[in-house]
Amino acid sequence: MSRFLNELDAKNLLSEYGVPMAMSKVAGSQEEAVRIAGEIGCPVVMKILSPDIQHKTEAGCVYIGVGEEHVGKIYEEIMENASAYKADAAIDGVLIQEMAAEGLEVIVGMKKDPQFGPVLMAGSGGIYVEVFQDIALRLLPIDEKEAVKMIKETKLYQIIRGARGTEYDMDALVGCLLKVSELAVDQPSIEEIDINPLFLYEKGQGAKGVDALIKITEEK
Repeated sequence: MSRFLNELDAKNLLSEYGVPMAMSKVAGSQEEAVRIAGEIGCPVVMKILSPDIQHKTEAGCVYIGVGEEHVGKIYEEIMENASAYKADAAIDGVLIQEMAAEGLEVIVGMKKDPQFGPVLMAGSGGIYVEVFQDIALRLLPIDEKEAVKMIKETKLYQIIRGARGTEYDMDALVGCLLKVSELAVDQPSIEEIDINPLFLYEKGQGAKGVDALIKITEEK
């Protein structure tokens, strides 16, 4: 039997392994949402926290750039939209997330192949990932040398190297690949990992994941 972790649990697990993720906290009420948004600093991103709603935008459960005066109202709208989208969904609250600075959009993920085991994926991310199909794959585990070779196979690498005038943090991306590899090998119950987008910043400035999915196998 398989299930998705909710987004906060997925991000926390990735953070434990050293993958940098956007600051996120869960609110269980309007009042708590307002307080957390104040702590994080507005504007914020707000989205439903539910293992049963993976397509949050489609469900009308993602709001970006929410100002302090609108947090309470948006909290109620998200809860109403979630209920309308999937009435029997388990709702863990509303995720309040920092508005991370935008960077180069990268996807990093892992999917367990029934024959070969865990396979790492990396390449051009964002909403057009399926259009561009700029992805490299590797069987796990990998080392630093293999992670670098993997990135160099993608068109994304030319952008990282500065094709558009800005050089991005290759070392940070390599580090993220190694950490996801470590997580996947350490925890064989994980079937799938998806970090999209991972914002890659200018050289020396690191990276930050803003959305994450983790699917696990549960024993019956």
